[in-house]
Amino acid sequence: MSRVLDVLTALVTDTVADAASEWDVAGEIPVDVLRELGSRGVLCAEAKPEFGGLGLSGTDNAELTAHTGALCSSLRSVMTSQGMAAWTIQRFGDKGQRVEYIGRLTRGDLAAVAFSEPGAGSDLAAMSTEIRREGDEIVVNGTKTWITVAAYADWIIVFGRYEGGGAAVVVPASAPGVRVTKVADPLGCRAAGHAAVVLDDVRLPAESLLAVAGQPVVMLTTIALTYGRLSVAWGCVGILRACVAAVARHAAEREQFGQPLLRHQLVARHLAELYAAERTATFACEQASRSWENNSPEQVPASVLAKHVAAGNAARGAASAVQVLASAGAAGGHVVERAYRDAKLMEIIEGSNEICQLILAEHAASTVA
Repeated sequence: MSRVLDVLTALVTDTVADAASEWDVAGEIPVDVLRELGSRGVLCAEAKPEFGGLGLSGTDNAELTAHTGALCSSLRSVMTSQGMAAWTIQRFGDKGQRVEYIGRLTRGDLAAVAFSEPGAGSDLAAMSTEIRREGDEIVVNGTKTWITVAAYADWIIVFGRYEGGGAAVVVPASAPGVRVTKVADPLGCRAAGHAAVVLDDVRLPAESLLAVAGQPVVMLTTIALTYGRLSVAWGCVGILRACVAAVARHAAEREQFGQPLLRHQLVARHLAELYAAERTATFACEQASRSWENNSPEQVPASVLAKHVAAGNAARGAASAVQVLASAGAAGGHVVERAYRDAKLMEIIEGSNEICQLILAEHAASTVA
């Protein structure tokens, strides 16, 4: 573990402290807290020093993500969004756009990345948001739904259709024609700022359009989603680690029928399976992170595998944790109660279980064709 990672994990621990439950109930994280973490490099720690970032390695950033996920999945979701925004600008922006927008993120700006629409969730090729050029302006029309961080965002990277292909454009949340409506009482990650975004004839300078405009929609979204899937997967590892710790403590301290719960074999089975689920998810994520750092051709299926394994294990593991803690774990705001709701959402976002299975099936078939 690097010294920088030590400092960042300590900062996250001190910042979250006992506030995760309070944020969950309130449905928001104080914006000044997010800006402070952003300006200190936590929210997109992999951003390069030339843009004001810390240049954290993918391996160290993965551990930071898991640590944050163990404490507060809503904050980890914000981290995923910020990292995905920085990655999208890094991959799709020109030099000037990278300096401008990644630099703003490392100074405390908050950003969302908008893919999904009312008629295009799993099938992003069906997105209908229109991005077109009119003279020296870019005009954007469309509706995006369930966009993480949008309720906090200073600007939103909007994906849409452009001249027969796809494009991404940076849209200030305050621009005329932009309307952001927060999702009320989401199932999980309640403080992550999920919102719907309506774009009604939003007019922007031409330089708001990222440099890869015109490439296929699916290619653009897959590249951006690869980062998001890996980040979500590591967040799920954090959820599992929090559940293992909570169950181990409770099972050792709570007595029933004259002995600790841990001495009851069916309870011990839950803890063993939780531990195995965390280890399995960690190994899948580590392999995906190596593929990511090495820019391997396998990084896309590896990230899908990691996300699928980690999200499924987290959902099942959190359910087991609630079962063991019983009424204690069913109390609103308890770490395993939050984990139960947050983990279920992880089986849906950044590619549902079913979509992950389809991608993995196609990949498996291609390896033996």
